[in-house]
Amino acid sequence: MHLKDEFRKIVTHLTAQFTIPSIEKVFFPPFYKGGQPKDAEFMAISLEGGAAGLSYILLPDSKEQAYTKLQPENFIGKNPMEYALEFGTSDPIRQMISLAAINAVCQQVMRMTCFEVDTTTDSLGLLSISKNDRVGMVGLFHPLIKTIQETGAQLVVVEEKADLNKKFPDLQITLDPAELQTCNKVLCTSTTILNNSLDDILTHCSQALISVVGPTIGYFPDPLFARGVDVVGGRLVKDGDMLIRRLEQRKRWGDTTEKVCFRKETYAGIS
Repeated sequence: MHLKDEFRKIVTHLTAQFTIPSIEKVFFPPFYKGGQPKDAEFMAISLEGGAAGLSYILLPDSKEQAYTKLQPENFIGKNPMEYALEFGTSDPIRQMISLAAINAVCQQVMRMTCFEVDTTTDSLGLLSISKNDRVGMVGLFHPLIKTIQETGAQLVVVEEKADLNKKFPDLQITLDPAELQTCNKVLCTSTTILNNSLDDILTHCSQALISVVGPTIGYFPDPLFARGVDVVGGRLVKDGDMLIRRLEQRKRWGDTTEKVCFRKETYAGIS
């Protein structure tokens, strides 16, 4: 079963057991050609009651016209399940919206069930990186580069942007995920789920300790653990209404969200 099929299966399972409230607000930042700036990288869907889900703006310039036609008011009052089940389509805009809806549904269930989450453990710390490690980084986590280099570990960065070699000449950056086969620890961005690359990446990491992290992980991690991921780090939205206000104002999220960490070895499972 494809990874995105499993996420649709999860939300179908959840909505059969729990009453999920309607969409209350939706936020779309302005579209920027050539890539979104840091303060306009995320869209969000909030539900009545305050649960919310984030999604990354990962769109080519060719989608500018279709994106700018999106009207937030057209989503208000709708069932988020309507959008969550579109995960896996070929349209990147629908994919983006569906991921936010999946996150919102899962966050709602976490609230309703008082689902226990770990908000104190650092997902990077669980990799316990030392000088004897060869670390694969899928997606350039620039703030973490120095932290990893200070351990003395070797670092290999797998990216889709070939021009990053010129921007960061001191880093080993490759377009070939097969380079991960030489790594014993892998840190992977959550956008690999949105762009359909995670399944391929994991085929090169069978001997590594794998951590998948990012703010667009607001869902239950079962599908990732089933594929061999060891650690999942994401975000718990504490106040969806305030989060959208911060996004609108292009301000830091502050205490509207909280980092969470799931470990395969201690995770009890969604059921």
